[in-house]
Amino acid sequence: MFKKGTKLYSILTGSCPKCHEESMFKNRNPYILSEALSMNEICSNCDTKYKIEPSFFYGAMYVSYAVGIAFAVAAFVISYFVFKANINIIFISIIATLIVFMPIILRLSRTIWINFFMHYDKSLAKK
Repeated sequence: MFKKGTKLYSILTGSCPKCHEESMFKNRNPYILSEALSMNEICSNCDTKYKIEPSFFYGAMYVSYAVGIAFAVAAFVISYFVFKANINIIFISIIATLIVFMPIILRLSRTIWINFFMHYDKSLAKK
């Protein structure tokens, strides 16, 4: 399920959607905020252009909303059912979760979005 050649592999590793060999992002650490969304123009392995058209990643905003909701629901479930927290603590935990995971949510949404349009090509992978 998490093997090279699957969309899930590309999404969770942030790797090129066509060859899965190189990271799409210039810096692998999403918590360096000045470079959180800084992406390579093309893949050095397969020459895939990441920005298919100008403003391509605007569509990732919609994906970001869904991913943010998933993180917020997870924070709610953990604080309410596991820790039996009151409503104020639950609210704070949801906000804190969204703030802490924002760089990851943004990167995940971009990798999910590009994987809608590009597919793995086994012939482009390094041997």
